[in-house]
Amino acid sequence: MPPNIIRATQVSWILTPTASRTIPSYFPFLYPQQRSASILSGLSDNPTAYHKKIRRGRGPSSGKGKTSGRGHKGQKQHGKVPRGFNGGQTPDEVVHGVRGFENQFSVEMKPLNLEKIQSWVDQGRLNPAKPITIRELAKSRCISEVKDGVKLLAKGSEKLTSPLHIIASRASASAIAAIEAAGGSVTTRYYTPASIERIIKGKTDPIHSLQSHIAMPVEESREQRDYPIRLPDPTGRKDIEYYRDPAHRGYLSHQLEEGQGPSLFFKTPGFGKLVARKTRSKAASAAENRIW
Repeated sequence: MPPNIIRATQVSWILTPTASRTIPSYFPFLYPQQRSASILSGLSDNPTAYHKKIRRGRGPSSGKGKTSGRGHKGQKQHGKVPRGFNGGQTPDEVVHGVRGFENQFSVEMKPLNLEKIQSWVDQGRLNPAKPITIRELAKSRCISEVKDGVKLLAKGSEKLTSPLHIIASRASASAIAAIEAAGGSVTTRYYTPASIERIIKGKTDPIHSLQSHIAMPVEESREQRDYPIRLPDPTGRKDIEYYRDPAHRGYLSHQLEEGQGPSLFFKTPGFGKLVARKTRSKAASAAENRIW
């Protein structure tokens, strides 16, 4: 600031009464923050952050005037048309039925991650020294509302420290590898929705059935008693092939020989009986074709 202006401001500051003195405007950092109330009336969002409402029936120049975008006359102009309305005749979904968009062979598995099982073990709600089945998982509230079975997933596998011996419906390859790396074991076996309900109620054995040969590495804790209803085994081809596969740790894998595949349709080379064709001589075949 020039020296003459500084001197002028000093003189005016001295001559001004003490009560009416104000801080000069060239010291803005000494002023308390002041705002006018009218700033609230000027607040607005970015121009591209909102869209104006379409005003219909306000003249033809707006593009939505006269008929307001509904066209001329008819049910679509005067009111709403229900979905699938076909002029009053019987709807197509009633005549032909609703088909597709639903896989009748799909199963609804309850996902169960390894981190949750380890958390339940740490809390003392699951005993790792005993086989963990659907019954133990349901009684400990680890799972609920099981429909077709339980599938083990490997989320949080780095937190798994206890050797677990789990029997579930299905298991991912990474979950099997993580459990076996911790010293545990995984066995997948077949369940139906009805059998799951009976297992939770204690009316069916959760492990053994007629075709199972499951040898648990730990001593079973459940009492040796006769259950009123036995556990079913799979009857469909897809289920049988899944639980015959050693890669899935299926409980029917004992039915396979070493090197044999789990498929029931495609035969593994080198397995099965080879039936030799019977060859007959021309004289024998000619004698059979004689009429007299």
